[in-house]
Amino acid sequence: MKKTLALSLAIGAAAAVALPNAAQAEWPERPITVVVMYGAGGGTDTVLRTLVGEMAKSTGWNINVINKPGAVGGIATKYVAGKKDDGYTLLGAANYNKYASVMGHTKTRAWKDWQYMQAANSRGSWSVRPDSKFKTFADVINAAKANPGKISISTSGTGGLWHELAAVVAVSAGVTLKYVPYKGGKPATLAGLNGEVDIAGGGVHEHIEHIRAGKLVSIQQTGSADIDAGGGKMMKSVGTFLPQIKSQLPFSGIYNLAMLKSVDKSIQAKLEKAFVAAVKSETFAKVAKQKFFEIDIRLGDEASRRAAQVEAQTAATFEKLNIKGALSPKELGLPAPADFDAWWAKMSK
Repeated sequence: MKKTLALSLAIGAAAAVALPNAAQAEWPERPITVVVMYGAGGGTDTVLRTLVGEMAKSTGWNINVINKPGAVGGIATKYVAGKKDDGYTLLGAANYNKYASVMGHTKTRAWKDWQYMQAANSRGSWSVRPDSKFKTFADVINAAKANPGKISISTSGTGGLWHELAAVVAVSAGVTLKYVPYKGGKPATLAGLNGEVDIAGGGVHEHIEHIRAGKLVSIQQTGSADIDAGGGKMMKSVGTFLPQIKSQLPFSGIYNLAMLKSVDKSIQAKLEKAFVAAVKSETFAKVAKQKFFEIDIRLGDEASRRAAQVEAQTAATFEKLNIKGALSPKELGLPAPADFDAWWAKMSK
């Protein structure tokens, strides 16, 4: 009788220990929610909904998408951070949420508190009209050095992505440009086509058809490799002209999903597996090709490193631009971009 009781207790204890693992293996048991930090119908929303759709298709999971725009990502970040860290609420992010951090809208740090999954990059572009006096990147830089703050470039708005990427290139080249804000990348491109500015700023996806048609000429783009636009027309990477910043490329818009780092590692692994399958899907590949995105999957420590790196770049750039309310790299506990590699090596020990 005693042996039977002991055996029953042992089996019961083993079952009690096994139950959490069994439940874990069945995750997810209910719908997952992805909270996109920008409005419905925008570029980030469209890309992330495509990714989420492919994740659901390959796994059979039920994944809902909601939008909580505001405070350049800060509202969505606070919402997800306030949810239980069980993997059922994910952040649909762009650019590792660096703007919310640099503008002080969130106290969480991308590389410390969040685990990001990176899918792809959109690349910034500088183009000019065929009749422009500027024919090369060197022409622009030489003119800007001779006339600080006089050479004009259109942007998608002060403090926006294309403004930032143009400024990163200008700062790296040691020049000051005149940034002219428009309400989006398309109007900024049109301003260049109409001759309202010396240089059309924007994204590769907004410029390439005009380049193919001979209405614009590429000066540089911020990807890590040259782009063949067809017909013998190349869009050269800025790394060709500024080799000192090659290790920091691409300067880009970045599409991410994120979860709190405290989410169970086995759940993180499941999400990462589904995410990678989605990025490698035929559907997402078509979207990337149509928009001239650079597919660039980064997970784990590699994603955390990139999160810290792009935030350091943005903080330093906004400091130089005197963007009101922006926090400096020092205030964020970050190094200058040139010191990033050594800083990260110490941080990751």
